[in-house]
Parts: sequence; structure tokens; C-alpha cells
Amino acid sequence: MELVCPAGTPASLRAAVDAGAHTVYCGFADDTNARNFPGLNFSRPEMAEGIAYAHARGARVLVAINTFPRAGDEATWHRAVADASTAGADAVILADLGLIAHAAEAHPGLRLHLSVQAAAANADMINFYAATFGVKRVVLPRVLSVQEIAAINREIDVESEVFVFGGLCVMTEGRCSLSSYITGRSPNMNGVCSPASHVTYTEEDDELAARLGGYTIHRSAKSEAAPYPTLCKGCFKVGPRTGYVFEDPASLDASELLPALAKAGVCALKIEGRQRSRAYVAQVVRNFRNAVEALEAGQPMPAGMLAGLTEGQSATAGAYNKIWR
Repeated sequence: MELVCPAGTPASLRAAVDAGAHTVYCGFADDTNARNFPGLNFSRPEMAEGIAYAHARGARVLVAINTFPRAGDEATWHRAVADASTAGADAVILADLGLIAHAAEAHPGLRLHLSVQAAAANADMINFYAATFGVKRVVLPRVLSVQEIAAINREIDVESEVFVFGGLCVMTEGRCSLSSYITGRSPNMNGVCSPASHVTYTEEDDELAARLGGYTIHRSAKSEAAPYPTLCKGCFKVGPRTGYVFEDPASLDASELLPALAKAGVCALKIEGRQRSRAYVAQVVRNFRNAVEALEAGQPMPAGMLAGLTEGQSATAGAYNKIWR
């Protein structure tokens, strides 16, 4: 299975390629990609240089243009698609229906992947994109079980890609607006979920209070790991109960499910983490490359290989085993 790895910076791209990534995905430094954080992403020259670096070492590069264009500013997204094509991208990852239609018409030779932000969670929807626009791969939402993925793959003629490690979005991708209620910045329109500019940590008595936009999301004892304050994974009071209402602050780790995902017909494994450091990227990629090679060789899968890199030092298989609340 193809290993699709994150790169938030040129240094991370090089680290991912050198660590064994088959494919790297990245985005431009603007609103056209869903990880639009200060200090991250690529200028146009950096993108061209990164693609050349990857190609020289046998790796591919996918450019994520996976936010939804603002009315009246479609040209910004159109330029991103054109610039990705000019730079030699192996594919673009798109979410917006209109942008996909534009890319298919204006760049017929450019390979199109359907972003997880499009929330394509059934075979009919995926087949529509394939038949209408020539989409070659779909990134499946993180709300499907392995059995559901297998059922979808039996009914589609395009490649399927699934997330196997990193941040776990508890919403249907492409439909989340929680962050914008507090910060005014939407992950789907502006590419930022819980932006760091709105995050503060304050020591109060024996606790560390983590706040987003002035609202307390977590309180952690000094001996506890403090998760990043994301609204959907925050602690709330609901009646007499105080706790995690939507989902615990934990990372997705589906490494033990790789054999089942392969059997389900998955062709590509995606690692989340474009906002992470190059050291993190290199370590995760190296471990998953070893796991993929072990699987291909029929050898036992490495166990617990990345426990120290998970959010809050906690991991879950998420919806793959249908264990969400």
C-alpha cells in the first residue's frame, strides 16, 4: 500500500522523502489549503523545488487545494490548481465541486483526487465524481468502519485512501464549523481549526488551563499530558456530568489494522500532521514504512511503535472499529 505522508514545510517534505515516504502531500501558503497556519506551507518556488526533490528520489507529491472557494474570489483557487500543475504535481487534492469541475476542464491531464473534505462516504457519491470529472482517488472520511470501507471498495472503480495516524476529526470532514464559533476562523473556508493565535495556556493553582478564544477547553494536573485545545475534544458540563462530550483528546492510530485495511481494498495509507515538526514526520514515516514492508513480506506487524507521538499520549482506532461514543 502506498504511504502518503504530510509536509507542512520544505524541510518536512525532504524529511518525509528521506524517511521512506512513497508520496508526500502539501499545500500553498494561502487560504486554498486546510492547514493554513502561519509559518507553514509552500511558496510557488518552494513547491517546484520540493516536487523536483521528491521526483529525483522516486517519490510523488500531491498538492492539497482542499478548502472551499469564497464567492467572488474563485480566481485564487484556480491559480492554485494551475500553479500546482505547472510545478509538476502528481495530483491535486480537491474538495469543492465547482473547483473540481474547473480543474477537469482547464487541466485535463492533471490527476484529480477527492479530498476527505468532500465527505464522500458512499459509493454513489464517489462514482459520480469519477464518472463526471475523472477523479482517480477518493480520501475516505474518518467515520467509516473497516467493513464499510470494504463494501464501498467493492462498488467503486477508483482508488481509496484512508487515514491511519494523527489527528482524529470527530466531525464529518467538510462539515465542521465549531472552531468558527469561538475564533471566527473556519477549517473549511480559511483552513484553520483552533488556530494557535487563539490558544493560551495558564497555570492556575496546581492545574494548567488550556483556552481557545478565551474559553477554557481543558484543565490538566501538572502530572498529566495537556492536549491541544480543540473545541470538539474539550471538556464540558452537561447536567451533573463534566467530561469529554464528543470524543476524548486522542490520536488516531490504525497501525494494527493495516492487514484488515489491505484486505478491504485500500490502496493508500494517509498520515495526518502537516503542522508537525520534521522530526515528528520523519519518525512516523519511518515506522509506517517498516510496518508496510513487514505486511508485504508477511511478517508480524510492529506493535506500539508510535505511542509516544500521540495526542495526550492516548490513541484510538476511532470509527474503524466503531468505538466512538
